[in-house]
Amino acid sequence: MIREVKRKNKRRKNLLDFEKIEPVISKGMQGGNFKPLNDNDIKKIHTTALDVLENLGMGNPLPELVEVSVQNGCDINEKGRLCFPRSLVEDVIARAGRDFVLYGRDPKHDIELSGKKVNLFGAGEAVTVLDLGAKKYRPSTISDVYDIARMVDYLDNIHSYSRFVVPTELSHDLYVADINTAYASLVGTKKHTALTFSDGKHVKPTLEMLDIIAGGEGQFVKRPFCHGGGCTVVSPLEYGTDNCEVAIASLEMQAPIWVVIAPQSGATAPAALAGCLVQSLAETLASLMLIDLIKPGHPVIFGPWPFVTDLRTGAFSGGGGEEAIMSAASAQLTNHYDLASSVGAGMTDAKSPDAQSGYEKGISIVMAALAGCNNVSESSGMMASLMGCSYESLVIDNEMLGMVMRAVRGIEVNDETLSYDVIKKTVQGEGHFLRAPQTLSLMKTEYLYPNLADRSRQEEWEEEGSPDMRKRAETYAREILNSHYPVYIDDETDKKIRENFPIKIPKEIIKPSKNRF
Repeated sequence: MIREVKRKNKRRKNLLDFEKIEPVISKGMQGGNFKPLNDNDIKKIHTTALDVLENLGMGNPLPELVEVSVQNGCDINEKGRLCFPRSLVEDVIARAGRDFVLYGRDPKHDIELSGKKVNLFGAGEAVTVLDLGAKKYRPSTISDVYDIARMVDYLDNIHSYSRFVVPTELSHDLYVADINTAYASLVGTKKHTALTFSDGKHVKPTLEMLDIIAGGEGQFVKRPFCHGGGCTVVSPLEYGTDNCEVAIASLEMQAPIWVVIAPQSGATAPAALAGCLVQSLAETLASLMLIDLIKPGHPVIFGPWPFVTDLRTGAFSGGGGEEAIMSAASAQLTNHYDLASSVGAGMTDAKSPDAQSGYEKGISIVMAALAGCNNVSESSGMMASLMGCSYESLVIDNEMLGMVMRAVRGIEVNDETLSYDVIKKTVQGEGHFLRAPQTLSLMKTEYLYPNLADRSRQEEWEEEGSPDMRKRAETYAREILNSHYPVYIDDETDKKIRENFPIKIPKEIIKPSKNRF
């Protein structure tokens, strides 16, 4: 069925004799027209967040942060908490690194994080996977890290990669897990990759492996195609030692530091949505202070990710309207600072790629994108409140992300598109627009066509066996997984890596095989 869809699309392209043209959508399209907060709201949230940092401060700061902070006018209050003067916070916001590029190993995958340019990232850290056609989840493995990486490599509307799942079979040795995650990611995709480190000590050996992949000692930092970071805060208002050390160690990569701060409303943050935004913003600013005071001006991907609690149960809920509006508001707040923004959107609570998954993901992602978020993360594949990942959801979400970006692109209004002359000619001529030159031209530039979504006649759908979206996605994902085996690390480099690092993913897994899926 998927092959038939592809054949139909090919015939359509041949019929119209499509030449090389600018795509209907692309990464980095300009958002920012959706503004859930007014100017006074932003001012109040900003002012209250600065009050929190100045008067309440942050607990458990690293000694090196305390030293440099005190030198810059901060103090430790009677409760041992590090307090930041509002003037210093505003100075750091003003000088912070902004308008930078996340490099791909292939320049075509470079991502510009500036202004309100929208990019769609894949990430997750789930511990289970829903296999193709399955009804039960299984523990995720290092092979899944690789297989999902090569799917992301194939799917056009997922612009970057960070492991969607953790290799649970390697959880007994976190160094081995971190090294293998980096290897499995980079052998699967040339898109920019965010790396996960459980310990700051794991950054240096990983950087040595990245140098081997980049072509020799010192080569990676010339064009860093990976970055690190972490959840540097344990809410409410405490620095997390391990992740702070990871973030500081990741400075060696000479790449932006990604800080993701996720207080949960009604649990580790106020239940009031505005109060949750205040705390999330304060904690993310505290993370910016951590990086900038130690290395002034270093670029930071600013990630206030306020999470929502279902107050009936105390469980995290990623799919509700509250999560959607707070993510969009967080992007707007970061845009107010003109920093590179990151939010979590697409965190459905559904367990299957079904209607619930579709509406929860669609609402939250489109709101974050229209708000102008630079890095809309968790945007594909994630299920079960971030506990699971689905291969079918990956391809469904990729198509949905294309529609989101079409909405971000908006409507171009000018003398040509207003179409007065076209209307006049048609009214005085054939009486329809089907053969109008403008119609044929705009088929190439104005409209985005789905591969999976069903636009066929009812009779055609019935003749095909009445497949639903998940079934069509299963077929399509299976074709990708059985055919897309990119060679991004050559045999000689792979041999050198395996001789120097404890790579556990079998070589036969990264070779073409039509029988695995």
